[in-house]
Amino acid sequence: MTPESLFDALSDYLDEGWLRPLDLALARLLLEQEPDTPAQVLLAAVWASHQLGRGHLCLDIEQLLNLPQQVLALPPEGRKPAQLPLPSSLMAQWSPESWLPALARAAVVSVDGQDQDHSRPLVLSQGRLYLRRYFRYECQVAEGLAARLMPLAVDAKALRCQLESLFAPLKSETEQQGSEVHWQSVAAALACRSRFTVISGGPGTGKTTTVVRLLAALQQLAMDSGAALRIKLAAPTGKAAARLSESLSGALSQLPEPLAAAIPTQVSTLHRLLGSRPDSRQFKHHQGNPMHLDLLVVDEASMVDLEMMAALLAALPPQARLILLGDKDQLASVEAGAVLGDLCEQAAKPRYWPATTDYLHSHSGYQLQAWQGPGTALEQQIALLRKSHRFDANSGIGHLAQAVNEGQPEQANALWHRGWRDLQQRRLTGAEDTYLERLCIEGEGETGEAHRRVLEEGRSPQGYGHYLSLMHQGGDALNQRAQQCQAPEQWQMLFTSQEQWIKELLKAFGEFQLLCAVRDGDYGVSGLNRRIASALCRRGLISQDSGWYAGRPVILSRNDYSLKLMNGDVGLCLPVWDEQGQRRLRVAFLTPEGGIKTVMPSRLSSVETVYAMTVHKSQGSEFAHTAMVLPASDSPILTRELVYTGITRARHWFTLLTPTPRLFAAAIGRRTVRASGLSQRLASLTPP
Repeated sequence: MTPESLFDALSDYLDEGWLRPLDLALARLLLEQEPDTPAQVLLAAVWASHQLGRGHLCLDIEQLLNLPQQVLALPPEGRKPAQLPLPSSLMAQWSPESWLPALARAAVVSVDGQDQDHSRPLVLSQGRLYLRRYFRYECQVAEGLAARLMPLAVDAKALRCQLESLFAPLKSETEQQGSEVHWQSVAAALACRSRFTVISGGPGTGKTTTVVRLLAALQQLAMDSGAALRIKLAAPTGKAAARLSESLSGALSQLPEPLAAAIPTQVSTLHRLLGSRPDSRQFKHHQGNPMHLDLLVVDEASMVDLEMMAALLAALPPQARLILLGDKDQLASVEAGAVLGDLCEQAAKPRYWPATTDYLHSHSGYQLQAWQGPGTALEQQIALLRKSHRFDANSGIGHLAQAVNEGQPEQANALWHRGWRDLQQRRLTGAEDTYLERLCIEGEGETGEAHRRVLEEGRSPQGYGHYLSLMHQGGDALNQRAQQCQAPEQWQMLFTSQEQWIKELLKAFGEFQLLCAVRDGDYGVSGLNRRIASALCRRGLISQDSGWYAGRPVILSRNDYSLKLMNGDVGLCLPVWDEQGQRRLRVAFLTPEGGIKTVMPSRLSSVETVYAMTVHKSQGSEFAHTAMVLPASDSPILTRELVYTGITRARHWFTLLTPTPRLFAAAIGRRTVRASGLSQRLASLTPP
């Protein structure tokens, strides 16, 4: 096959949406750089670019040769146009044994990145084909972590005293419940001797509580030595930052006031922390200009992609500590890589060295011989919190999340029939089924259903009608007050009340969220956003179902550095009074610091309506009531991690909506596996 005939065949893939224009453009660029590049190498480059678009760091050649359609997920979403050849048939003209030698000989491919001028766009390493930039990121992350593996010297007596003082109340609660190990205090002890620590755990396992008390211990030890630590807190998105800030306030209130005052409460996004440069992949802080801090905590680390992790490690001062918090079982980052998943690949198994368990016993008081095993140097820095304080034995959501996470579809399906008041499943019968609209607007799909699902405190599920009713009521009250405002101090009081009203609306909007697995189709984000907006308009809750209108919820689809708003930030379009005494539509966002930022709608070019959002976009958030809609047909996107992430966004109620119930079990049986060489590199790390 010639390069020209290959491009002709792949152009049909492009037309059918099997490939991105970028995938084919890469191959054309390689051919321009080296006109003698074989078609076999060009095809491998197209597949590698395609995989990168799906979140994989590289193309695993052996897996590709064994299962080409499955590895590439082609045809996409189960479609199989008869006129297109499958990937296996395109590759059939070359023998399986020829692929690695052909790639190793190609002028556009570097073997293990050893070319002197670093000009070759592709890298072949350990049977994997990378785009050079991502090979470099993978190596940088492994090298950055290796530099932080040497255990730190600690004052054993002072550290034991601090940990005992700060964690004694929590350990007491655990001992009363008969638990053998209090993993929060174990995690803190582990982190105190490390420049790099991962603390992973599911919802409600106490990650924030653990890190606050850990920071208090480290800060007290530092202040006793004469110099307080410069501590920074960050999260991947504005939503996650705001949520961490809120959680910190509750955890700090349990500490002695002088110590709590020494712990920061301001949480930044990673982009703001590193200093994003508009229209650039570069940051203000890097290896040559590191951040000014001694300790960095990053929450929701499962959302951090490989490129961001490489930038973060490069910008950290050599002596600074890095603590990652996150749920290893959640969906991986939207961009390429699954860094937290690679770091925690073996976290649930006994992997601690005897020296590690001896240290943990002396500082936490717990015998951990049962958790000894043949771990790597990196695994001595990882702690897994195992007990959920949010989902107890009386929580159907907790049982469902556990069954899904353990890959038990039969057990998960059985839970729908056991009368859990926080779980509801409904089969959607088609476009004429109005259950979904009633659920989204009223919070209940059938008369009396909400009453049966009331919690002890008397709360019941809410839908979008709740925040829209509050918007109309509060807006009318503000309008009446505005008509009476004369003096500047009256207007100032109005603006204060208006800001509080906006915060209440944003909080009320977060009481309910509809999540989707896919973007397109009747049960995807686009179709359901139109359907819900139309239903709200028919009920008179919004004035129109398209364009800008009061009550429209929106989500940013890309970073806007000029406005200091980030991809995933959610806002509400509201009629607000300005300093000129005019009432205008503005889009209000909650800042990571807990304030309100309002923006003219015309300044927001990359936003989407967000009555429905993808499960991916929901990461870093939680809602009182979460409803998740599965599509009508099977898709590679339906995985255990996606279902688990959707379920664990719910605090009090979870509803599953599906036109095809069998897909729930199918998704539980399918794992998300991202091709990467990072876990292999991490396994070989040794302290410097």
